[in-house]
Amino acid sequence: MMFELAKRHGSGTMSLKDIAKNQELSETYLEQLIAPLRKAGLVNSIRGAQGGYELSKKPEDITVGEIIRLLEGPLAPSDCVVDGEPECTKAEYCVTRTIWERIMGSINNVIDSITLRDMINDYYKLEKKKGEDRNE
Repeated sequence: MMFELAKRHGSGTMSLKDIAKNQELSETYLEQLIAPLRKAGLVNSIRGAQGGYELSKKPEDITVGEIIRLLEGPLAPSDCVVDGEPECTKAEYCVTRTIWERIMGSINNVIDSITLRDMINDYYKLEKKKGEDRNE
């Protein structure tokens, strides 16, 4: 949904029905996602005949990490490295926890380095390549 809104950024709003059709997703599913996105200030809703949804920020100002954590929570490979979880009694000398922390840090670094603008750029590169492959 956020990718569709990013592609449309600056060109008006988009209905959930159109997003669902373009991404082959259930409109009911998208309705569940839109509320937290609005509440977090990532999406604006516009009422009326020409209404729908639009990004509230530029695509280059929204990261994939921001969206995933908002909708899914932290991407932790183990509960012991999630903030707010009860502290493990073995945490101070647990070598496994150190590994989980490094994995989580790597995941977060990757998803926080990718913006919706990056996704749009990748999409157009793939579309161009697909067109070139058809012409061969």
